[in-house]
Amino acid sequence: MPLDSTLTSPKTLRFQVGGLSCAGCVGRSQKAMAAIGGVAEAGVNLATGQATVEYSFPATPELIRAATAKAGYPAEMADISLDVAGATCASCVLRIETALNAVPGVAESAMNLANGRAKVTVYSGAASRADLVRAVEGIGYSVENTGAGDATPKDRHAETAAAVWSSLILAAILTLPVFVVEMGGHIFPAIHNLVANSIGMQTSHMLQFILTTIILVGPGRTFFTKGFPALIRRAPDMNSLVALGASAAWAYSTIATFAPTILPEGSRNVYFESAAVIVTLILLGRYLEARAKGRTGDAIKGLLALAPETATVERDGKTSTMPLEAVRTGDIIHIKPGERLAVDGSVVSGNSFIDESMITGEPIPVEKTKGDGVTGGTINGTGALTYTATAVGRDTMLARIVTMVEDAQGTKLPIQGLVDKITAWFVPAVMVLATLTVITWLTFGPDPALSFALVAGVAVLIIACPCAMGLATPTSIMVGTGRGAELGVLFRRGDALQTLQDVKVVALDKTGTLTAGHPELTDLILAAGLNETSILPILAAVENQSEHPIARAITVAATEKGMNLPKVTDFKSLTGNGVQAKVDKKLVLIGADRLMAAQDIELGALAGAGVALGKLGKTPLYAAIDGVAVAAIAVSDPIKPTSKAAIDALHAQGLMVAMLTGDNAATARAIADQLGIDYVVAEVLPKGKVDAITSLREAHGKIAFVGDGINDAPALAQADVGLAVGTGTDIAIEAADVVLMSGDLRGVVNAFEISRRTMTNIRQNLFWAFGYNVVLIPIAAGALYPFFGLLLSPALAAGAMAMSSVFVVTNALRLRFIKPALEAK
Repeated sequence: MPLDSTLTSPKTLRFQVGGLSCAGCVGRSQKAMAAIGGVAEAGVNLATGQATVEYSFPATPELIRAATAKAGYPAEMADISLDVAGATCASCVLRIETALNAVPGVAESAMNLANGRAKVTVYSGAASRADLVRAVEGIGYSVENTGAGDATPKDRHAETAAAVWSSLILAAILTLPVFVVEMGGHIFPAIHNLVANSIGMQTSHMLQFILTTIILVGPGRTFFTKGFPALIRRAPDMNSLVALGASAAWAYSTIATFAPTILPEGSRNVYFESAAVIVTLILLGRYLEARAKGRTGDAIKGLLALAPETATVERDGKTSTMPLEAVRTGDIIHIKPGERLAVDGSVVSGNSFIDESMITGEPIPVEKTKGDGVTGGTINGTGALTYTATAVGRDTMLARIVTMVEDAQGTKLPIQGLVDKITAWFVPAVMVLATLTVITWLTFGPDPALSFALVAGVAVLIIACPCAMGLATPTSIMVGTGRGAELGVLFRRGDALQTLQDVKVVALDKTGTLTAGHPELTDLILAAGLNETSILPILAAVENQSEHPIARAITVAATEKGMNLPKVTDFKSLTGNGVQAKVDKKLVLIGADRLMAAQDIELGALAGAGVALGKLGKTPLYAAIDGVAVAAIAVSDPIKPTSKAAIDALHAQGLMVAMLTGDNAATARAIADQLGIDYVVAEVLPKGKVDAITSLREAHGKIAFVGDGINDAPALAQADVGLAVGTGTDIAIEAADVVLMSGDLRGVVNAFEISRRTMTNIRQNLFWAFGYNVVLIPIAAGALYPFFGLLLSPALAAGAMAMSSVFVVTNALRLRFIKPALEAK
């Protein structure tokens, strides 16, 4: 019997993973999940701590959770309680639990019929309270505590930073006397003499032992509780390196303090300050890193903050304020001046201007009247609006944008493959190098060889930094894609960031991409002695009787200028030629030149004007009143004002620009000449666009295609990078890799700029991360000692290691300040 399609269909699970500290952790957690049958792809983002798993039968969330836990990286879980009203029997309980368990990200649920409370355990970051409320309400029950908290922490990095800060302060307080007494005594003889002549060196060492031990079992215990179990599992990570280094320094010093005769004469030194400073400095690094990593998600937090917490909703004739989670499709929502719109919808009544800049990047407010669509998160102007909710929760534009950005931020770029391969063996290799360092110093080092060996071995363990390598790519992706969202460029696939930098050709659709997508009256050339005020209302009145798009363009031009249209009689459509009608008993003809020729109407100078308009890619028409030509009219799909500047900017980046269109060749060529487009393919169907993309790729290299219509979907999918204009169809957007919310080509230029800057930033991070380890590990091992007599202190090694991760994250944060390549006007 074949399996149910609901079982075999691919699913996506996202959840927070605990215990991650370096790139090696990422690799091991991914490997554990990928080993499960049915898992197609598993990715873990070190910067966010989020795992994204694509899976199907026989894999299940429970198996995935168990695999990560066994590998030492347990899924973070959260409990949500819902007060459910309307449950009356065991059947209700089963229905509610079934609905809750069907929500992606729910691990288990239990409904208590006695107290009406459902307790739901979810994967942190995978399911929200709002998702659960909608599931319960969707089967006919209601939830009474919808305004309660959520399972997903608002700022996990802030919580982490706060926890690390507490440990850091305690560690620093305890470390200071150890450092001052021991290191100060080496640097300033007066301090050494003071300690020796007051409490004595043995007492000093014992006090250092007590303070350092408290540091290791208190603020520093996380390194040992995570590092040693990882060693036992034969999967060492950064915590293992710190734990080994600190415990080696502590153990050696403890022996030197309490059983010095075990050690050779001259080697009975203590290094308690190294163990204490190692823990303190690495805690400092983790605190700074957590704070910096928290800022990498500012774009997501900014987007989420756009949604108001409550909405004024009208139901059954009654208006009340309710939590956003309680808003349902079909609700009537009232918006006052200055308020943020709660959800997406369609205006029922009222008139106002909406600031949509946070969604589209366009600075000019857009007028909204009855029938117009509005977007949740945008800001109402001075008018009041009433609208019907058409999309709520995860279906809103804002939620979809957040999802797109999160998906892109969780993507692993091809460049990350090299990092993964190296980090898979990095920590074990460092442990081997540390062992070889100790052996080398013991064999060839000067007296006291054992002390030198310990210092060098611990320094090697501590200075190695897999964290910086693991953070190099994901932090840049997070900040770069987040900044892109703020500029109206949404990367649906994060790997488009890397692919865009290799693109050689940008192919553009014409209608709706280069042009406005609808005909407009662009030219009205009048015969001598006539004026627009007297002629345009007559022409518009006649065309108002027709449903032809060109006729509508002429009518709209007059009504937008506030012109009153006269009464029309005897209207007649002349198929293929134009229209005729009477206005104030005068016969008005509007149509092509062949209509004028058939009526023996002499066009005179207007004929030349019409020919010139045709050469510009416009459609020329003529108008005559009582047999006398009065005007040459041009109706066309106007080029968007920003198209020319965008194409010039693409050329400045060394890109070839092509246009692929189904329009006629003359019009396409005329537009291409105006815009400076290099290559034109006209009069092609969707399949022809795909073929053209293939040919251009073979001739010039990787190609990006920009389009907006249903007919562009195949081309968007065929291109190396597909960019959909956000004003286009959902089908085009779904087929694209990048969505341009601004609706014009400035977004294309900005997408290339974001790609270039982000990839440059990633290379800088990788260069630092790898270069740091390549240069400093040999120095820590003692490479400079034979030449300069210098040996790196483990404390300095800890400081360098801590700062390497902070450097990488801070460098990535510079992407927050990317300026748009073409500013919105």
